[in-house]
Amino acid sequence: MDFTTSYDEVIAIIHKINPIAYGKTRNYLNGDVTKLSPYIARGVISTKQIAKIVLAKGYELKDIEPFLKQLAWRDYFQQVWMVLKDEIYTDIKQPQPNFAHQEISSAILLANTGIVAVDNGILSLQKFGYIHNHMRMYIASIACNISKNHWLAPAKWMYYYLLDADWGSNALSWQWVAGSFSNKKYFANQDNINKYCETNQIDTFLAIPYEEFDNINMPEILNEHVVLNLQTNLPKSKEVLIINKDLPTYIYNFYNLDPNWDMEIKANRILLLSPKFFQKYPVADQTIEFILKLSRNISNIQLFVGEFDALLAQINPENINYKEHPTNTGYKGKMHHREWMFEEVKGYLPSFFAYWKKCIKYFDSTFPKL
Repeated sequence: MDFTTSYDEVIAIIHKINPIAYGKTRNYLNGDVTKLSPYIARGVISTKQIAKIVLAKGYELKDIEPFLKQLAWRDYFQQVWMVLKDEIYTDIKQPQPNFAHQEISSAILLANTGIVAVDNGILSLQKFGYIHNHMRMYIASIACNISKNHWLAPAKWMYYYLLDADWGSNALSWQWVAGSFSNKKYFANQDNINKYCETNQIDTFLAIPYEEFDNINMPEILNEHVVLNLQTNLPKSKEVLIINKDLPTYIYNFYNLDPNWDMEIKANRILLLSPKFFQKYPVADQTIEFILKLSRNISNIQLFVGEFDALLAQINPENINYKEHPTNTGYKGKMHHREWMFEEVKGYLPSFFAYWKKCIKYFDSTFPKL
């Protein structure tokens, strides 16, 4: 499984999307999914950009609504994060029911749960930095609702390996599965996994009817729990940047690698990798390698590993530009708004379905027919 880091190739992938096939097969591990999430998460492309390209082919909303909803889910999670900020580190709607541990099951770390599809999914995550969304839910359900771990530690573990690491989408999805950001926990039994993963396992701890999940005992294979120790290895950068202080400076980071951002303007362009940021949100080596390669799509970009305040000493502090994001709270300068799928729908709505209902009101004005 290889993820290109060429912007032109990413755009070509968007043009090849079959949104109808996506809607019909996306829950299957071998379904017609786009694998664009790493580029959305890194700010290389936007949800609106994808929707525009796909809708330009003449599809009607009713025919591809499942595809558009999945794009909108990512914006919804981002809007919640924008409002709640670090509160998404805590249980949002209610405490996670019946959790017993703040750690993570070693069987998950070692891909040794005994559920073949799940263990293969974990190995794939660790090797390639990607995992199917349905498999993420399976793993989260086992970690939180069977092994009774609080969602936070296993959510950090999964984020660590993901090329599409997005703390908003990741944390809120885990909370949704664990029942702290939803009305009930999410469970999947072995029949469900066999159906969507094309396996035929029987006699596992998940081979039970759904009504038995409320009283399930923790399987022995999940009994051992460990404390996470996740660290980021950052590259070294030049001590002194080549800066023209007469020009504006554009700041890029882990969540913004947009190669088209004001490229008509001559500017200093800096990829800022903050050690403090990665202490809070650690990621694996392959994720760092991925963002460094993606940054090469941005002409004349320079790497700065350090904190924003240290960067100020080398640039003109009166002409700094950066993009809107919940993690950019310490930045100074002109904040540029991100491109949302529906610009008119902002804030924290109580559910995705309330968010989507509001978005639909603006569909025709946002995506007028060509």
